Order: sequence, then C-alpha cells, then structure tokens
Amino acid sequence: MRNRRLVMSAAAIVAAGSVFIPVTAHAADPVTPGAQGVAAPGMDLKKASEGFQTFTSPADRTVRKALSAAKGAAVASQAEAGNPGLGIVLEAQAVSAHGFELKTTVDSANTQLNVVIDWGDGNFDRADPYGAAVLTHTHTYAKLGEYPVKITVTDAANNAEVTNVLPLETAGSDFTPYGPTRLLDTRNGTGAAKAKVAPYATSRVKVAGNGKIPAGVTAVVLNVTVTNTTSAGHVTAFASGRERPTTSNVNFEAGQTVPNLVIVPVGKDGYVELYNGGWESVDLIADVTGYFGRKAAGGYTPRTPARIVDTRVGDGVKRGQVPGQGSFKIQMPAGLHTALALNVTVTNPRQDGHLTAYPSDQPVPTTSNVNFSAGQTVANSVIVPVAADGSVTIRNGSWQPTDVVVDLVGSYGIDSSGSFVPFDKPVRRLDTRAWDKGQSPARGYTYIPFSPGEDGVAGYVLNTTVTNTRGDGFLSVAPDPNTVEQYRNKTNGWPERPVSSALNWTAGKTVPNLVQASSGNNGIVDFWNQGWQDVDLIVDIFGYYDTK
Repeated sequence: MRNRRLVMSAAAIVAAGSVFIPVTAHAADPVTPGAQGVAAPGMDLKKASEGFQTFTSPADRTVRKALSAAKGAAVASQAEAGNPGLGIVLEAQAVSAHGFELKTTVDSANTQLNVVIDWGDGNFDRADPYGAAVLTHTHTYAKLGEYPVKITVTDAANNAEVTNVLPLETAGSDFTPYGPTRLLDTRNGTGAAKAKVAPYATSRVKVAGNGKIPAGVTAVVLNVTVTNTTSAGHVTAFASGRERPTTSNVNFEAGQTVPNLVIVPVGKDGYVELYNGGWESVDLIADVTGYFGRKAAGGYTPRTPARIVDTRVGDGVKRGQVPGQGSFKIQMPAGLHTALALNVTVTNPRQDGHLTAYPSDQPVPTTSNVNFSAGQTVANSVIVPVAADGSVTIRNGSWQPTDVVVDLVGSYGIDSSGSFVPFDKPVRRLDTRAWDKGQSPARGYTYIPFSPGEDGVAGYVLNTTVTNTRGDGFLSVAPDPNTVEQYRNKTNGWPERPVSSALNWTAGKTVPNLVQASSGNNGIVDFWNQGWQDVDLIVDIFGYYDTK
C-alpha cells in the first residue's frame, strides 16, 4: 500500500478529476514485452466535444407560398386539394470538424414532391419522395464557418412550395497566430485590478475584442504563469459562463513561479476565467500567442516529437550555452507555416531567468514562455508565430548562460487540415493515484487509446501532470505503433523509446505541462516515464484535431 500521507498531499495540489478509465502499464525495459493487460476502450470524442451539438428547425418555421398558375396542375383527388399539412422539420448533427448529417422530415399528403437542399456553399442535393418521408443527407464543407441550409419542397400538383432554413456552425476551428501579447498581469494591473487573486476566486481575462482579436473566437492559446505564491495550489482555466471543471492546468508550490500553456474555450461573452485553487492569494499572468475561430485560417499538423535544438551537443545551433540576454534562431522553410508547436526545455541555467519565443521579424516582446531558477531543468509547451521567412527566435532573459533544448511537436499552416474541436469541459483519462495497477512504471510506458479505429483524428490537446516523484526524470509522449487488437491478443511489439521530453521533474515536485500529441496510425498514445523511479501520472484531454 502506498504512503497515504504522500498521496493526500499530492491530491491537495492536483485538482480532483472525473471518473478515470484504466489503461495498461508496462514493465521496465524487457528484451521482449512483459505481461500485457487489456487496453481500455477509446473514448467517444464527439460526445465530449462542444461543437457536436444538434441543430433543429421545427415545422412552425416552415414558410409556404403558392406557385404560379403556369406551374399548377390538377390534384389527384379532392382529399389532397391544397395539401394543407405540407411542412418540414429539420435536424442536423455535426459528424466531423467540417461535416454534418441532415435529417429532413417532410409531412405531406400522398402526392409527388420535389426536395432541394441548398447547403449554403454552392452545393445542392435533391430528392423526389412520394408523400411524407424522412430523408437523410450528409455534407462536408470545404471551409469552416457558419452556413444557412435551406430546404425547399415543391408540390406542383397542389400549386404549393414550402421552405425551412437551418443555420449551421461547423464544429471545428482554425488557428490564427497572434502576438505574443500580454493580456493579464495582476502585479501591475494589466487586464485586471492591480491585486493578487484571492484563494478560490477567479480572474477574468478579456479575449474577444481585446486588441485585434475578433469577436466570435472559439478558443485561445494562453501561456498562464502563477507567481508570488505562498502555499501550494493549482490554477484552472475555463470558458466564462460555464461550470468550472475539476481538472487543473497549472500546479504550484510555495515560492514557485510556474508557467503552463493552455488551449481553452472562450465564453460567449469573450472572456476566459482563471481560478486560483490554492489556500493563499497569487499573482497571475496570461500571454496570448493565437486563437481559434470558425473562419478559415490555419490548420494543424501534428508530428512525432523531433529534437531540433540542443545546445549541449550542438544540434540545430552552435554548441554551447545561450549567453545571458542572448538568443538563437530556429529556421523553417518560408511560407509553409504560420506558427510552430514546440516543447522548450531549459537545463543547467546558472541564474534565475526566463525564455521568450517570438517571430524573428518582430521586436522582443515583454512576454515569457519558460521561467526557471538556477540549476533547474524545466520544460513548457510553446505555440509561437513564425516570421515571414519562417524563423522563430528564442531569447534567454537571464543575465547568465543556460542550455536550451527544443522539440518540434507540430505546426500550423494554410495547407494543414487539422481543425481544433474543443471539449465542453476537460475529461480526465488517467489518474494513477486512483489506479489499482499502481504508478507509472520507471523506464516503462503507459498507453492510452483515445480514438482507435476513428478516421480523421490527427491529434489531441492534453494536459499531463506528474506527482509523487521520488527522483529526477522526464516524460516522453509519442504515438503507439501497435493496435488495440494487438494489445488484446498480446502480439504487440515494444515501441521505440523516444528521446524527446514533454516535461521534466525533480524529486518531490508536482509538474504539469500541455502536450499536443499525434494520434499516429492507431489512435493510441504512449506516455513514457523516463525516470528510474515510479511516479503518479495524470492525463486530461481538452480537445482534438479533426481533418474531416
């Protein structure tokens, strides 16, 4: 039995989650895979997604008009004269980021009808039912947005025509890079009162309509930093006007300054709430680097994490620490990307400081992406716009040198097809503190099926948290090459161990980080404990990228 006091201490730091679904852990580094369990079923992504609501237009919205005399014809019988009950009921369900299934219920006397469906994007479907009918059609829009679907039913025999219109909103959202720009800083009164956020209280961050961020944005990318902390706690980001979820985004201890990237839905009023779940007041900072909306912009392409910079060995840059107040450039092909999704790690810093990532053709912003203390190894996810030439600059804001490691996890661009579908509220997929299989094994991995067998899902937006740590280590996240069926019949292979890191920890620390994980070919993601001691692992999912 694990130490109860240690578990309860971590529980006070990490917010409680929803009902957890067990997944399978693996023993450490066998030449052949060790004993395997049965994989958990994949979750129903659509049921958790806020965009997959049902749109309806009832029969009383049917508008009737008479055809011209020239189009009229004799009725088949007196009983059918005029077809007074002719009407339409519409119901549409989003089935992907771009697609819908439409059910058209036609109420009519027994007579020949002509039905035309105008999808609002220049495309049409037609049907010719005889009398009352229930028609089902599917349609995929080339571009995200809002579309008025108009259905017209013509009854030539009774000189009548009826229409009904159903406004639709696509479930997916595209990404527009922005900034980096500071929206909130309670230390100096930026975006809110100059005062710490009280315990169990929220700070409201205006997103839509702030600067050049338009109204109607569906989600926002914020780097949220908590500082001036005097006790342990957590911060939860959520859309204004919605119920606060039981998950957490940033976990902190007394005296810590901790950042974490969040991708969070925006409320109907254009605001995001940041909740202080700690026992004492804290200062909060929020920097925006982009937003999502239903207007066509940039899609997302996830990648298996790849190391593109390591100053310790000279990968991607000249070998040697980044000087204090110094910087280096990451060069990508021009014109292919609007923003990069990175995981940036600081290690061997000689003094406290921060890193800032920004487009190389812009002045150095006042924002920060990674905050660190002398001697600390710490990572944070970064989504950063690129310059016109495709480059990004990372600057060391400390006065002393540090090593920097950068892993590329994905990119946004006009030619990328992954549209973001946010969840109504985050879903906790794993919490090993409540798992009868024990902690995440040292030098082993835990796999989670998110969408096995589902076509079009490109990747997932996750928040991973490691707690109850007894030694140093780091977490790697990568797609699994095996299928659920291979795990079930124990024919799976041992995946290749990744070299990238998603978050780093030291003994006794609780560390969160946002992870944008690729779905790979099978909709399964592996979480590798690269340390030498078992740890507790918590995984929350906030949404996913859909290419359909």
